[in-house]
Amino acid sequence: MTDTGNAAAASGATAVTGYRGPAPSAGGTSAASVRVSGTGQATAFAGGVANTGYIQQLTVVHQPASPREPAAWPHQVGVIPPRAQSFQHRAEAERLRAAVDGGGTAVLGQVLTGMGGVGKTQLAADYARTAWAGGSGDNLDVLVWVTASARSAVVASYARAGVELCRADPDDPEQAAQAFLAWLTPKGGAEPCRWLIVLDDVADPDDLRDLWPPAGAHGRTLVTTRRRDAALTGENRRRIDVGLFTEKEAAAYLTRSLAAHDRQEPEEQLTTLASDLGHLPLALAQAAAYLIDSGEDAAAYRALLADRATTLADTTPDRLPDDQALPLAAAWSLSIDRADTLRPAGLARPMLHLAALLDPNGIPQTVLTSAPALTHLARHRTRTSPEPFLGEPDPASPRDAVQALRALHRLSLIDHTPTTPQQAIRVHQLIQRTTRDTLTPDQHAQLARTAADALTDAWPAIERDSSLAQALRANTAALTRCAADALYEPDAHMVLQRMGTSLGESGQIAAAINHFRSVAITTRRRLGPEHPITLAARHHLARWQGKAGDAAGAAEALAELLDDLLQILGPDHPITLTTRHNLAYWWGAAGDAAEAADTTAELLDDLLRVHVPDHPDILTTRNSLARWRGEAGDAAGAAEALAGLLDDLLQILGPDHPITLTTRHDLAQSRGDAGDAVEAAEAFAGLLDDWVRVFGPEHPTTLATRHSLAYWRREAGDAAEAAEALAELLDDLLQILGPDHPLTLTTRHNLAHWRGEAGDAAGAAEALAELLDDLLQILGPDHADTLTARNNLAHWRGKRSG
Repeated sequence: MTDTGNAAAASGATAVTGYRGPAPSAGGTSAASVRVSGTGQATAFAGGVANTGYIQQLTVVHQPASPREPAAWPHQVGVIPPRAQSFQHRAEAERLRAAVDGGGTAVLGQVLTGMGGVGKTQLAADYARTAWAGGSGDNLDVLVWVTASARSAVVASYARAGVELCRADPDDPEQAAQAFLAWLTPKGGAEPCRWLIVLDDVADPDDLRDLWPPAGAHGRTLVTTRRRDAALTGENRRRIDVGLFTEKEAAAYLTRSLAAHDRQEPEEQLTTLASDLGHLPLALAQAAAYLIDSGEDAAAYRALLADRATTLADTTPDRLPDDQALPLAAAWSLSIDRADTLRPAGLARPMLHLAALLDPNGIPQTVLTSAPALTHLARHRTRTSPEPFLGEPDPASPRDAVQALRALHRLSLIDHTPTTPQQAIRVHQLIQRTTRDTLTPDQHAQLARTAADALTDAWPAIERDSSLAQALRANTAALTRCAADALYEPDAHMVLQRMGTSLGESGQIAAAINHFRSVAITTRRRLGPEHPITLAARHHLARWQGKAGDAAGAAEALAELLDDLLQILGPDHPITLTTRHNLAYWWGAAGDAAEAADTTAELLDDLLRVHVPDHPDILTTRNSLARWRGEAGDAAGAAEALAGLLDDLLQILGPDHPITLTTRHDLAQSRGDAGDAVEAAEAFAGLLDDWVRVFGPEHPTTLATRHSLAYWRREAGDAAEAAEALAELLDDLLQILGPDHPLTLTTRHNLAHWRGEAGDAAGAAEALAELLDDLLQILGPDHADTLTARNNLAHWRGKRSG
C-alpha cells in the first residue's frame, strides 16, 4: 500500500511520521508531548488498480533540506538559455536595452510580447547574459531566470531563490516564494541589491497574480510572452512588441550562417528565401542548417519548400497559431527528413513526435531515454531504405536515443543541452504544433499513452530532486493540455495519480486537491461511478483533504467511499480493507480515538483471516490498534501490546527498520502515559541516538523525538534542562522546517505553556498571543489547535491578572 495519509509506502522507506502531540489544554494543564505515530493511512491504489500491499508504517512524506547560510552575491538562480548559433543582433535588442536601462524608477518591468518564433527568449537571454557579465554597467547582484509557463513553475523557481538567498522553508514552496519576494522589497538602511528577474514564456497573466517582483530603484523585471493582455502591462510595466526580422536582418543572418561553413549564395536568392520563410528567425535557422548539411543551394531548397507546401496544406487539420503560413511547417518537414538520414537513421522523426507532446520549455533526458521511449523509437523507426522490412525491428538503445536528439539538435529542431539534465531538451511550441498536426487521431492517442508511460517510468519513487519533480510535473501538465482525452482512454493513466501525489508531497496541497478533484469528476463521467479508478480518485482526494487539515471531512469522504466499496468490491477486497484502515486513521486524527481503536480492532480480525500473522499489513495494523487504544486512555494496555509487537518486529524486520523504530517511539510514549516518566525519558534518549544514526540529525522524526525527550525529562523532574532543550529545538525547527510547520507551532505552544508554569504568566500570555495570530493565518479560526491556543491564552491572561 502506498502512502496516502502518514503511511510509508514500503519497506526501505526513509521517512517516518512526524510528531504527534496535542497542544496544552485549557486550565493550565500540561501539553502532551509530540508523538511519532506508528501507523496511519495508506493509499489504496497504484495506477488505478488495487495494490495488494498495505501500510507498513506511518511516515512523514518528505525530508527537508539542510539549512544553509544565504548565498553570497553575486548569485544566479536558474539557467539562461544558450545563445543561438549565428545569433543575429537586431534592433529589438537595442530597444530592449534602452527601455530597461533608461526606464528609471517609473518603468521597472519590461514585457516582450510577440508571436512564437520571433526570438523573444533569445533577446531576453542576450540581455540577461550581458547584464550578468557587467557588459552594460549593470553589475547585478542577483539574477533569477524563471521558465514561467505555469504558476507552479514560477512558485518553484521563486521558492528555490528564497531557499538559497534568504533561508526560506524548502518544504513550503508558496511561503518560500513569498519570502523571496519580500526579500526583494527595498528596506530602509539595508544594503541595496541590484537584481534582474526574467519570467520567460508566461502563458497566462493570472499565473503571475501576487507573484510580480516588487517595485524598487535597484531591481528590474523582464517578461517574455505570446500574450498581449492588458493585465501584463501597467503598474510600472511597459510592453515591447517583438516582430520578425527585417529583410536586411534575415538576409544577413543567412549570409553569416552559410559563410561560417564556407558557403556563399547569391544575395537575391537568400533575400527571396528569407521572404519565402516569412523572415521568421526560427524558420531561417532551420533552413540554414538544412542548406549546410545537405549541400543544396538556396534555389533548390526553395523548390523543395514549394513542393512540400501543398502536401502539408492537405494534411494539416488546423492553421498554425498566430496566422503563421505553411512555408514554416514545410521548412520543419524538410529538416526532419534530413535529420532522419543522420545516424542512427530513422530515429529522429519518432523522437520528435514524442517530444512534441511534452513541455516545450524543458524535457528531462531520462524521459526520452526511458524504456517506453526506446520501444517507441524501435517500433516507429522511419524507413530509409526501399528494401522490404522483415522480422522484428532492431531495438533502440539509450545511446541511440541520445544520438537521435543530437541529430534533431543539429538541424535546429530542438535545443539539446545535456549539462542541464532536468531540462535537457527544449522544443519550440510551433515545431511541436506542426509535428502533432501531421499525426492521425489514432497515432496521436497512441503517442500520448507512450509519452505518459515514459514520464511514469522516469518518475522516481522517492522525489529527492525537487528540480526533476517540478520538470516531470510540467511535462505531465503539457501532455494533459494537448492530449487529455487519450489519458483517460481506455482508462485513466497512472501518470495522473503520480502528478497529483507529487504536487501534494512537494507542499502544494491545494493544487493536489484540485488535481484529484478534476480527475475524480472526469473518471466518473468517462468511466462510471463504480470503476476502480473513479474510486481511487475519490480516495486520493480524501487523503489530501485530510492533509490540508480537514480530518473530519476526509473521514466523511472515506466513509461514503467505504459504503460504495462494500457494494461494488465486497468486504475482503484489498481496496476495501485499505479504506477501512484509512477511515480509522482520519477518525482518530479528527479526535475520536475510541472509534478509531474499535474500527482498527475489527479490521485486524479480518486481516488475520486473510493474511498470515507476520504479514506487513497485520504488523502495521497492530501498531495502529495499540496507538489508538493508548489515545483512548488505555496507556498500560498500549504499552504491553507495543512491547509484544516490538519483539516480533525485531525478528521480522530488524532493529533499524522504520516500523521498528516507530514502534519503539510509541512504546516509550505509552510507558510515559502509564506513569513512568523516568523510563520514558531514558527510552527516548536511546531512541534519539538511533534516529540520528540511521536518518540523520535533521530528519523530521529525529526532531520530533527531541521534542518528546524534552517533554518526558520535564515530567521526570528536570524542568530547567527540558525548557532549555525545547528552546534549542525551536531554533533548529525554524531553520529546518520553517515557522509554519505543525511541529514548529506545537513547540512554540508547549514552550509558552512551560513559561507560564515556571511562574512567568505574562511571558506565556505574550507568546501565546503571537502564536494565536499565526495560527489564525495558517490554520484558520476553527482548527482545533487554534481553539486550544485561544483557550490557553485566556487562562494565562487570567493568571497574569490574578
